[in-house]
This record gives sequence, C-alpha cells and structure tokens, in this order.
Amino acid sequence: MIQITFTYRCVQCGSTDIVRNGHNRCGQAQYHCHACGAYRVLPPAPFQSAPLRTLKETVLRAYKERASLRGLARVFNVCRQRIARWIVEKVRHLPPLRQTLAPAQPDDVLELDEMWTFVGRKANKRWLWTVMCRRTRQILAFAIGDHTQKTCQRLWARVPDAYRRCHSYSDFWKAYQALPHTTHQCVGKETGQTAHMERWYNTLRQRVGRVVRKTLSFSKSEAFHNMVVKWFIAEYNLDHVGPTGPSLTN
Repeated sequence: MIQITFTYRCVQCGSTDIVRNGHNRCGQAQYHCHACGAYRVLPPAPFQSAPLRTLKETVLRAYKERASLRGLARVFNVCRQRIARWIVEKVRHLPPLRQTLAPAQPDDVLELDEMWTFVGRKANKRWLWTVMCRRTRQILAFAIGDHTQKTCQRLWARVPDAYRRCHSYSDFWKAYQALPHTTHQCVGKETGQTAHMERWYNTLRQRVGRVVRKTLSFSKSEAFHNMVVKWFIAEYNLDHVGPTGPSLTN
C-alpha cells in the first residue's frame, strides 16, 4: 500500500495551524486558520491538481457557450468567485491582440461596424466598435465606449498601420465621416460590404451571454465586460490564423 502525506498551509499567512471548517455552498471543503483567523477553501493536494486543471479548462470552454457564472457554478459545483478568478487569470495571459493577427496584404478589405451592449442596466449603454479583415475574418481592433466620433477615432488608432492603408467600408453613421476619405467609403447595408462584420456580431451574441439582448447573464462590472470581450476576440483570432501564421509586427 502506498500512502501519501501532504501538509496544508494557510494561503494567507502560511501557517500549518489550520483545522477543517465544514463546506461552502458549493460543497468545497473549508478550513479555519488559528494563526491569522482566516476562513478559506481548502486547496487540492498536488496529486489532485491534474483533475482540477481539466475541470478548469472545461468550465472556461463552457463559459464561451453563453453559459452564466451562476449556471456554471450549479453544473460543475464550483463557486462563481473561483470561476471569475479563472477568467481573470486566462485573460491576463492572453497575447496582445496584434500578435494574434495574420500579416496584411495590399488588397485586403476592412469592414467596420458597432454593436450596442450595456453594463448593469440598459440605460448604461456601452457600444462595441470593431474592424474586421474580410480575407482572414479576424478582428483587427476593437473599442468599447459611447456612440460618438471619439470612440470611433480610438478604434481606428488601434488598427495596425499595415491594415490602415487598406480600403474599408462602414454604414452611414456620422462618426465614420472622420475616417480617411481616400480609403474609406460609407455604404448602405443592402450593398453587402459590411455583411461579414454584421454576421460576426451574431456569433458573438450566440457565444457570450453578456451581450445577449434579453438575458440575466448581462455584465454587472464594466471591467469584467471588457475583459470577456477581449478574451473572445483574441481566441477567435487565433482560431482564424491563416497558413502564414500570426503577425508579430504592425
């Protein structure tokens, strides 16, 4: 028989003077530290870390299929605070958006559009502005803000220089009038020149519950709202990298 001994330490002060203290609402074992008085969730032993990593990856994949934090907590028996920490950690290790892009080509065409979202309540509007390369279907840049020219200019400033020289299309919203007239053209939706960008918003709403119009999964925190959008776009771009691979330059 093989026996493994593992000594638990308090994650706050490092003391070994801890005792079990029941379970939380998600069924996870808790402890109480006699040294610092902290009450925390008992971490898994090292030999249990592989199943935990598998669970973490499964939960994060499920989150991008329009699942809510509370729904994931019910299904996987993991507290939503831990799931939120996993999401923050995942986004923190994402590469910069420019490093997820394929190299630009001279005949590339860009499509620009914006989508309405909100944080907390519908009166607190947050518009998501995006630029897509028609050839690669990658999102070249995004900006979240109001529905004014200021946010549109912030979006255009984030487009890599090599793509900014390409021809681009948008609808007739007045904010787009500030874009370079030599390469940008405002067109009606009936032309189909922005159809790919508009269709991408359907994909986003299908996959991320926070941007669905009628749902209880909407964002309560603006920082978390921006974080989840960034996460989706970065991984979407990496899934659409062409045979030449991502570009590490402008």
